[in-house]
Amino acid sequence: MNNTNHKVNILVVEDEFLLAEDIIDRLTAMNYNIAGHATSADEAIKILDDNPTIDLLLLDIIIKGGLDGIELARIINEKYQLPFIFLTSNADNYMVERAKSVNPYAYMLKPFNDRQVGIAIEMALVNYAESTPETNFNIERETNADTNNVLQIKDCLFLKKDHHYNKVFLKDILFIEADNNYSTLYTENEKYLYSVVMKKVEQQLPPELFMRTHRSFIVNTRRIDGYEGNQLFIGPHRIPISKSHKENVFKLFNTI
Repeated sequence: MNNTNHKVNILVVEDEFLLAEDIIDRLTAMNYNIAGHATSADEAIKILDDNPTIDLLLLDIIIKGGLDGIELARIINEKYQLPFIFLTSNADNYMVERAKSVNPYAYMLKPFNDRQVGIAIEMALVNYAESTPETNFNIERETNADTNNVLQIKDCLFLKKDHHYNKVFLKDILFIEADNNYSTLYTENEKYLYSVVMKKVEQQLPPELFMRTHRSFIVNTRRIDGYEGNQLFIGPHRIPISKSHKENVFKLFNTI
């Protein structure tokens, strides 16, 4: 998946140039897209206003300007509702309590390595999807590869692949096909293969938009063009309807 439209967009807020450059290099190598780099709260707010596709922020607590990272985080919570990861080398009690008050979704203590960056991003996305901010700044977190592979956040699915996340807009998904422990998501122009069972994907899909038609297929009901016999038409694709799902599928046609 090389299309940047399907990469997670990250804004880095860090006023130490060399550290910011290091973070950006790490994120780029992990196949994330850098949506911008800000050195102050004012710069970050301008980038956020100009770029509504930002998915996540890496936010240093100590930055130059009139507002520090914690005050910027309050604005992010109130105005943008985005997950953010705090970067800090200062873990004293006062700073930790101030940081907790704005409900960060993950944190990284400087210095950090690639593994810690990957875990922090995963925990931030998982915690945001589950509305559970991070409260403990003193325990290094691990991740559960079996449960965190698929997340629904706002109008997208975030899918883990090769130790990073990609995102696919729900509206762009035509259908999903299962093949043993793999699932393939089809859009109009591309298809994306993930090492995750379809049941895990189905659990993250809004039922008002997606429906299982067969043990190996889930369709976006708004992208159905028609049907004939035991097949649905979605663009050039023919999707089978099994006996066990036929009744539910044809109930749908009474409402669309």
